[in-house]
Amino acid sequence: MWDRPQLLNLISDALMVFGAAGLGYAAVAAISRLPVYPLKEVVVTTPLAQVTTAQLEYAARSSMRGNFFTVDLDDVRSAFEKLPWVRRADVRRRWPGAIEVRLEEHVASAYWRVGETGDMRLVNRYGEIFTAASNARMPIFSGPEGSSGVLLAKFDDFTHKLGPLGKQLVGVSLSAREAWQLKMEDGLTIELGHDQAKAPIDERLSRFVAHYPRAKAQLNMNVAVVDLRYPSGFALRPIPSAAPAGKQDSKGKR
Repeated sequence: MWDRPQLLNLISDALMVFGAAGLGYAAVAAISRLPVYPLKEVVVTTPLAQVTTAQLEYAARSSMRGNFFTVDLDDVRSAFEKLPWVRRADVRRRWPGAIEVRLEEHVASAYWRVGETGDMRLVNRYGEIFTAASNARMPIFSGPEGSSGVLLAKFDDFTHKLGPLGKQLVGVSLSAREAWQLKMEDGLTIELGHDQAKAPIDERLSRFVAHYPRAKAQLNMNVAVVDLRYPSGFALRPIPSAAPAGKQDSKGKR
């Protein structure tokens, strides 16, 4: 090898390149640790409706370690996304000593009742379940795991179909066997049951909306439950305390 000057020159050049790169990296690392690059502020660029200043300060203090160059942006993003009302956080450095944070908050559309415990979660406008506190008036959903998006979409559909009755829909439930139940603001429960090929839910619901006011008036009862699981009609069950003697179940037919 010693009698091959071209090879020696090539090796020498390669060593010089690696050496220079190592020195450059060491220099940058040393400079980045100097106290002249401290993090001075966190700038939140989005207006917030739910996240508080105290929560922002907590997330910043718990995640911002190091200086402008060494702070781990993934840790910062994770800390902000753990806040109850934060759906997503985007973070970046802003020269010379700030971290810029853009937050997307959850927009709650409904409550979610956890089946086994009865605990309440929230459902955002994308049908995603999250945990936060709220006292807003919203419908209550319950169903199998992973069905929150389906319930949110069906809630809008059911609300539109029930509109002519002038009653507000306040609850939608889907059982593990995919049977639907609706709850109205006046306490009326609507048993929809399963979607059936010969008697689709939409068809049964439309029939109910068209004939319910007249059937209720003719029977003169305070209705507790409407059972729409019949293929060609529906049953009305009165509120027990107001039920006339001998009339515990009446059917309305087309």
